Amino acid sequence: MRPLRFLVPGTTGRFRCGGLLVEQQTARLLADLVPTELVTYRQREEGLPFLNDLLRAEPLGAAAANQALWIVSWGFDVPRQLRALRGRPAAYHAHSSGYGFRLPPGVPVLAVSRNTLGYWGQWASRNPLFLVPNAMGASWIERGDRPHNLGAQSAPGGRTIDVLVQRRKCSAYVLERLVPALRARGLRVEVQDGWVEDLVALFNSATVVLYDSADHWRCSGVSEGFGLPPVEALACGCVLFSSFNHALADTLDPGGLAHQIGAGTLAADVERIAAAVADPAAWLPPLRQLEELLEELSEPRLRERWRQALIAINAHLDRLLAGEPPLRAPSLARLRLERWRQRLGQRLPAGLARRLA
Repeated sequence: MRPLRFLVPGTTGRFRCGGLLVEQQTARLLADLVPTELVTYRQREEGLPFLNDLLRAEPLGAAAANQALWIVSWGFDVPRQLRALRGRPAAYHAHSSGYGFRLPPGVPVLAVSRNTLGYWGQWASRNPLFLVPNAMGASWIERGDRPHNLGAQSAPGGRTIDVLVQRRKCSAYVLERLVPALRARGLRVEVQDGWVEDLVALFNSATVVLYDSADHWRCSGVSEGFGLPPVEALACGCVLFSSFNHALADTLDPGGLAHQIGAGTLAADVERIAAAVADPAAWLPPLRQLEELLEELSEPRLRERWRQALIAINAHLDRLLAGEPPLRAPSLARLRLERWRQRLGQRLPAGLARRLA
């Protein structure tokens, strides 16, 4: 298989985020299958190749069949990246959806969620599509303090936090109304903000975790690409109250693995969360269902999904390089015109309808 190059804007400072961590983790896992490297395109960094340098050093030519497969992923930058890589093997590692661009024919899509897969199944229906969910880091599965996990390492003193909230992407409803109401009820609520060295230990120390990203993504205009924090909370044996927007509905179900946040009234939320703190065992998800989810999102399972996808993608690219043209989905304008003609034809005399067609 072709070697892989994961294209990221940078790895430090303002570029540190969940999407970057996923790309780094995926590159690390796939290095066991094929030679893999990170390439930056905005920020030059010591020890990492830079996109423009590689493009100058490796002009397009007869050796295209042996070139690396470029993996692009960074939202609004994707169209520009694909233009820069035109004529080179490239695939789109799709996290959030809704950015508004359209993919060129033949560019494979590696979707991290069924929500994102469905989006590109609609707007790139003739491009090769694959489902490669984000993986849970091994530390979450091995150290998460959920029931019957013999490898768990609980935080000293047990669950010292009744309710844990991560400020990033959290709704104003949770931060400004629900958190004060829970504290007034006498619950120990911690709002985590900033860098945490050991997130597993933090989640292991919480009884309930609140995650409400619907307002954030509705304002951003794009989707929740996967939503790892809720699954991380479940891996640590926390009772999860969450929104169910976008890809969160891939893994979470109200009353099953999670409970809805903002379920009708503030009083209802306070009562349910207080009850979960008082008796978490009654609110935790079925253990078998949880373990099946964590197995599906484990690093070995992700590596195998990528291996199968890469085999298919390399075969697809070989066919393109051999001169076979990629399929193209008809434009929306063409589809609407065809539908208009069909409807008009049903209302006109047969002879006139044939002339219009």
